[in-house]
Amino acid sequence: MTLTLYNTLTRRKESFEPLEAGKVKMYYCGVTVYDHCHVGHARACIIWDVVRRYLAWRGYEVRYVQNFTDIDDKILNRARAEGSSMAAVSERFIQAYFEDMARLNVMEADEYPRATHTLDGIKRLVHELEQKGYAYPASGDVYYAVHSFAGYGKLSGRKLEDMQAGASGRVDAADLDAPKKRDPSDFALWKAAKPGSPKAARISRARSARKLRQKIPSPSCAPA
Repeated sequence: MTLTLYNTLTRRKESFEPLEAGKVKMYYCGVTVYDHCHVGHARACIIWDVVRRYLAWRGYEVRYVQNFTDIDDKILNRARAEGSSMAAVSERFIQAYFEDMARLNVMEADEYPRATHTLDGIKRLVHELEQKGYAYPASGDVYYAVHSFAGYGKLSGRKLEDMQAGASGRVDAADLDAPKKRDPSDFALWKAAKPGSPKAARISRARSARKLRQKIPSPSCAPA
C-alpha cells in the first residue's frame, strides 16, 4: 500500500517518495530550554514519535534529529534571576525534558544538536543572507527582509499584505525593534550581545527560526 502524506506546500495529498530509497530523514524543531515542558510540547513530541515509529514499521530506515535552543532571552533572564548561568539553566531543563519524554514513552532522537554548538554555522548563514540581499544590519542586530523573498509565506498560505501588525504574537504592534526595521514584518536573525550573553553575540530564536521555515519550500518537521 502506497504511503500518502499531505503536502503543506501544494495543499494536497501526495504519494510519499523519500529522497533516498528506503531512508527517511526527519527534523523536529525542539524546545527552548528555559522552563519545564508543557502539554503542547508533549502533544507535538508524541505526534512525531508516532510518525517516526510508523515509518520504521513500514520498513524505512529513519534518522530523527531534534534540536535544543539553549540560547535565548528567556534563558538569560532566568539565569539572572537565579544567579546562575545560561548553560546551567539549559542543562537543567534539557535533563527535565528527557525525564518527561521517558514518562511519555517517546523515543530518543538519533541526535540532539544545540544552538550554542552551531553558532559558527548560524553566523555563516546570516552572513550569506546579508550578501544575497535577504538580510540587513541595524545597530548591531541583523534582520531578515521578508519582502526580499518572493516566496515568503508559501507554507502558511498567507500573503504579507494580508498580515496585520499586532494580529498575532509574531508581529507585535508595540515592537521595541521597530525603529531598526525597514518593514514591520521583518524579524531578527541575530541580536547584539547583552550583558551575561555567552561569546560575542546571541541568536534571537523567537521569530527567526519559525519565520525562516516559511521561506523554505518544504514542510518543516516532516519526513523528507
